[in-house]
Amino acid sequence: MWLLIIFGIAILVLGIIQIKNPSFGWKYNEGWKVNGDSEPSDAYLIMAEIGGIFATVLGAVFILLGALKVFL
Repeated sequence: MWLLIIFGIAILVLGIIQIKNPSFGWKYNEGWKVNGDSEPSDAYLIMAEIGGIFATVLGAVFILLGALKVFL
């Protein structure tokens, strides 16, 4: 029960980071493979923001479900 809430908080935080700074994931996943100055494409940034929104909603749902199980 509490694990579901903690997992939801972690997903929520990652989703918010992805919405605020969509190039964050690219720097750590793909950026190290490229020598020199390279930036993610606009399509990647849009998909990262959409994924961040999805993760934020999913994290909120996990928190809500965990809270319902704890308090009911």
